[in-house]
Amino acid sequence: MTDHAIGGVIAAITTPFSGDAPDPVRFVAHARWLMANGCDALNVLGTTGEATSIPAAARMTLMSAAAAALEPARLMVGTGCADLETTVALTRHAAKLGLGAALVLPPFYYKGVSEAGLSAYFDALVAATADRPIALYLYNFPQMTGLSFAPALVARLAQAHPDRIRGIKDSSGDLAYAGALTGRAGFKVFPSDETALAVARARGFAGCISATVNLSAPLAQRLWQTPDDVALRDAVAAFRAQLAGPGLIPGIKALVARLHDDPGHAAPRAPLMAPDAAEAARLAALTLPV
Repeated sequence: MTDHAIGGVIAAITTPFSGDAPDPVRFVAHARWLMANGCDALNVLGTTGEATSIPAAARMTLMSAAAAALEPARLMVGTGCADLETTVALTRHAAKLGLGAALVLPPFYYKGVSEAGLSAYFDALVAATADRPIALYLYNFPQMTGLSFAPALVARLAQAHPDRIRGIKDSSGDLAYAGALTGRAGFKVFPSDETALAVARARGFAGCISATVNLSAPLAQRLWQTPDDVALRDAVAAFRAQLAGPGLIPGIKALVARLHDDPGHAAPRAPLMAPDAAEAARLAALTLPV
């Protein structure tokens, strides 16, 4: 088991749909564009990939298509669900395909659960996948899950399972929190904002995992390589700011469709909705950072 290919600039890649099912052909086309234009790895079926709106069987089908067409070791796939059994099944499938890592949300339905409860969940996941080991990354997104991985809990899990729990993606937006998680040998911390690449090496971050990297990958890679370029950092931040807000995922998908001149990339799955006419016009006026 290794996750050596997971690092640097990582796009939380969108999922195109054909009807109600993920479209593997369009997915692979966009994935290849990302890999050729600045991405070091991809986060498949994360929040931006609308994973929680896709049935487990369809998620496995897309995972298989991605592994067959791309470099599996450079793929981190979202496998976290509210129930342990589905999380185990998805994580085992990712391991079978040779994917580089699984990104795991906490069990997000019940709020206010104890650290002991979260620890027990992840202990059980590690045990249930021990015969098909794959690197596991915690996914901290308290705005969506209502749960947060306290630094003490992260340290406990990393210490208990050093060969399995290899890092964390932090979507809280709190760089001080993310910084508090660095320093453990072999444990990778990824903020969710590519502007953090300007300080990533100085603060011990392993890169970024970002939704807007679906479009800003070329600029993000340049910033990863030249973090002292203030003008470049400001350009990355300015583009990201134009997409921030509740319409982030539909907006990104609309621009991915424009990038590939293919409207089949644009449609989100309910409950997300396509941009209204005014927002569509605003997005159409944006300059893509490519």
